[in-house]
Amino acid sequence: MTTPDDVKKAPAKDPWDLPDVSGLVVGVLGGTGDQGRGLAYRLAKAGQKVIIGSRAADRAHTAAEELGLGIEGADNAECARRSDVVIVAVPWEGHAKTLQSLRADLVGKLVIDCVNPLGFDKQGAYALKPEEGSAAQQAAALLPESRVTAAFHHLSAVLLSDPEIAEIDTDVMVLGEKRADTDIVQALAGRIPGMRGVFAGRLRNAHQVESLVANLISVNRRYKAHAGLRVTDV
Repeated sequence: MTTPDDVKKAPAKDPWDLPDVSGLVVGVLGGTGDQGRGLAYRLAKAGQKVIIGSRAADRAHTAAEELGLGIEGADNAECARRSDVVIVAVPWEGHAKTLQSLRADLVGKLVIDCVNPLGFDKQGAYALKPEEGSAAQQAAALLPESRVTAAFHHLSAVLLSDPEIAEIDTDVMVLGEKRADTDIVQALAGRIPGMRGVFAGRLRNAHQVESLVANLISVNRRYKAHAGLRVTDV
């Protein structure tokens, strides 16, 4: 008879044991904007195959040619279809409409939402709270057949796009529902020199991560900086 004491628990998985993602094709929706363009550049420079997506294919082709590094350009639908992982880097104002139009093209895809719902007034940037709770939760609601995660919110587009900067000293907070998915996103972040992906909870915790960008904007304005984040003791 087997007793509870006889059953050995499987060893806990090392949280830093991440998959090899070098063969994945990464699409960037909104890849002609500052944030998307910077992410495309850094990932391609790290050896990732990258496709830039835009509402207008000609704009995507132009941006891809300017960046080089084997980056390709396509309209958003083709970008989504041809990619294994799709980063959503579109403006908040067009977030819902873009994802609704691409629902069929994103079926089965791993989607990384990095959109920050923000408003601006004379006092500076402030966080908006979508009806679903966050941009990432809105994406999950609009893409029920996709695997939605959230990451890359706190990166400076200026640093991402600067070819003179070899390493970006920052952590990337990664949120999602399944460990296999967040592990992939962490591994992608880790391909960029100086960067590290850190699991930061499920999508219900995405709002405060997205909102923190408003605080970083205030930091950057006061100190004339391009601040990022580091998680200590991890």
